[in-house]
Amino acid sequence: MSGLDERSRDRCGGLCQALIRIGHHGSMPSETSLTLLAILALYNVVVFCVYAWDKLAAQNGDWRIREDTLLGLAFFGGGAGAFLCQRLMRHKTRKPPFRVALPVLFILQTVIIGVAVLAPGPALAAIRSTLTIFRGF
Repeated sequence: MSGLDERSRDRCGGLCQALIRIGHHGSMPSETSLTLLAILALYNVVVFCVYAWDKLAAQNGDWRIREDTLLGLAFFGGGAGAFLCQRLMRHKTRKPPFRVALPVLFILQTVIIGVAVLAPGPALAAIRSTLTIFRGF
């Protein structure tokens, strides 16, 4: 992998390396884009199910999922699944971090995905510059 020293490659991990490779080529094959969108959609289904399970556990007085775990799932790409479950099942609608975080994450992640799909060149340039910033840490 050109441009990265060994320490940076170890720090980046596989996902960052793949993004850098894509960034060097300037575009992403459509099959890759569709695969990534399918993975993201499946992840959001899983996040929806986790939030629904927590709602049912709350109703039955069973073991619950930690709030930071639920927020982490939403933060790492599951904003749509978490937000949809919040609205459909009325789960975590009154808790302060969830009232604000889930709608914001949903909107932010939707915009990021939209930009990545509609303008992949500028999106990849932004990813590349962000990764360059993190190389120094």
